[in-house]
Amino acid sequence: MDSLITAAARALAAGDPLGALNRVALRDDAPALALRGIAMAQLGDLVRAKALLRRAARAFGPKEAMARARCVVAEAEIALVSRDLGWPAKVLDAARATLETHGDHANAAHARNLEVRRLLLIGRLDEAERQLAGLDPALLPPAAKAAHALALAGIAIRRLHTAAARAALVRAGEAARQAGIPGLAAEVESASGVLDMPAARLIARGEERPLRLAEVEALLASGAFVVDACRHVVRDAGTVVSLATRPVLFALARALAEAWPGDVSRDVLVARAFRAKHADESHRARLRVEAGRLRVALRALADVTATKRGFALAPRHAAEIVVLAPPVDEPHGAVLAFLADGEAWSSSALAIALDASPRTAQRALDQLAAAGKVQSFGRGRALRWMTPPVPGFPTTLLLPGPLPSD
Repeated sequence: MDSLITAAARALAAGDPLGALNRVALRDDAPALALRGIAMAQLGDLVRAKALLRRAARAFGPKEAMARARCVVAEAEIALVSRDLGWPAKVLDAARATLETHGDHANAAHARNLEVRRLLLIGRLDEAERQLAGLDPALLPPAAKAAHALALAGIAIRRLHTAAARAALVRAGEAARQAGIPGLAAEVESASGVLDMPAARLIARGEERPLRLAEVEALLASGAFVVDACRHVVRDAGTVVSLATRPVLFALARALAEAWPGDVSRDVLVARAFRAKHADESHRARLRVEAGRLRVALRALADVTATKRGFALAPRHAAEIVVLAPPVDEPHGAVLAFLADGEAWSSSALAIALDASPRTAQRALDQLAAAGKVQSFGRGRALRWMTPPVPGFPTTLLLPGPLPSD
């Protein structure tokens, strides 16, 4: 490797893409193409970066398996940033194995971290933890150590383990400072800010207030009867009942919980559950049926009782009933939560992350676009969707993945 390639590689490792391009911008040999591709990725020109990396992978000879594997890892990172969640994970796994075989443990660890970040985006927390279990952070360079700690913090945040998340972010910050990469330090700072942002709203006895993540964790551990509108479950200290596939029952449960300790009139329940402007006898009959179904679903946690005016909820074990609601109530809140990261998403990637059909994801995007809440650019397969970050709208409680107690 000549001196210019070495200097360009060091510039990229230090987060200086322009310095790297000054050394290799006019060269078309395989190492220079790879470094140019990584530099363009750092500058945000992902399309050009992907093309350069693919040219580099083809230009490396058959005996340069490690160099080709590094190109694959770089392309996988571009795919992750581009939210191309359908990018073949087996290709990245094969590249990681090649790097480990050739002793490039730093880039192998980076490849594993990329896979962990993809798993976090689609809510597969158990798989992400298994991937991280194979890494010893003590053996990693500072930048990889910071990425490892960020991944651990991401898992802890999504599991609502805020103390573990803070500890991991402290380690990530120390490693980022040792690495001396401003972009990495900014990523750690941004992740740390999530812990201090409103993550949900508490609705109780007719009043509501924002909750930070640690307060959400404390609420769920308190033993209160919680109607969780972030995950569409009802829980108390020992039992969790999912109503994610029964929207009418959940709408009734939430309405009753918001009114506790009072009751809710039949007309209001009909409007909330069936979206009917005027309640007639057919609506009232259906309400009686759905109230009976809710009574059966929640029999281990609470009783749904009929009153003169309507219905009321009475907990069996808990002393209080509260509602845990998202920071912003939106018909397609989960889609907005993913787009709030500021990245450009394809509809297919959103469908993967939401565990929904492509048609469902596209329908939600079309409705949000009609309301002016998201915007698209590009055409065909290159069509992407994004929205400016919404203040106070973190994705923590909306990303897929149940809590350990679910």
